[in-house]
Amino acid sequence: MSSRVRWRVRAGHGFVAAYVVLLVAFGLVPTGYAIAFAFTDSTGAFAGLANFAAAASDFRFAAAAGHVAVYLVLWLVTLVVFVVGLALLLHRVTSRSLSRSLRFLYYIPGALAGSASVLVWLFLLDPAVSPAGFLLRAFGFDTFGQVVAPEHLPVLFTLIAFWTGAGGWIVVMYGALNTISPDLIEAARIDGAGAWQTARRVQLPLLRKWIVYMVILAFAGGTQLFVEPQLLSQASVGVAGRDYSLNQLSYDFAFRNDNVNTAAAVSVELLLVGLVAAGVFVVRSRFFDAD
Repeated sequence: MSSRVRWRVRAGHGFVAAYVVLLVAFGLVPTGYAIAFAFTDSTGAFAGLANFAAAASDFRFAAAAGHVAVYLVLWLVTLVVFVVGLALLLHRVTSRSLSRSLRFLYYIPGALAGSASVLVWLFLLDPAVSPAGFLLRAFGFDTFGQVVAPEHLPVLFTLIAFWTGAGGWIVVMYGALNTISPDLIEAARIDGAGAWQTARRVQLPLLRKWIVYMVILAFAGGTQLFVEPQLLSQASVGVAGRDYSLNQLSYDFAFRNDNVNTAAAVSVELLLVGLVAAGVFVVRSRFFDAD
């Protein structure tokens, strides 16, 4: 083996080692710590499923789980439909300068931290100060309280999440579209396929694994809903409630009720839901099968 090849191998090992260290320090160790708390009581004795039962029997648990479920459905459907659709439209833009500009504009909101994005939206959703206040009033919303009414929250959280996270995924899907052989697209055109048929018969099947990958990460992130309802609860004097989502409920158990063990149980439940959902998506989509 030449020295150049050995250097590349060592460099690869170095990059992987750095990731492994971070994964262990900020992923595996905290997860193990949470699991240990979830199955013990305040004295450190083994408690079995008692903490899980306590979390599930809390009167706020079912409502919080329902809120997260509704949000996940709206978020995932919106993400898949609009991200894939916008990526396909962007891929058909022939002007390179326009394509670059649009990708940059899509990505800008993703540069903001989650809390900053929520604060921007709190400003936009207040008819009294929002630059789009005339649109809100046209839809019959004259006050901030009317806009953030409880029945509107899943839609508002979906809008905030899409505005923040969709741009990066549009860029990813655009890059995936660029990996499709131009010969396939040209063959479809020769066979008489239009833009819709080419997208449906050629591009979407080849994007399947990228879409599944996006859905898995978006699902995992969606179950962790916390920043949006937490900040909205503070800005609207409790409209969303401090226990609107499961993550908020876990936070409430840990820092308001001084019950870290039950909080850890909620966290472990969210982890299991994410792992099971990821497994279902991977198996049903044949994610690791060779194309």
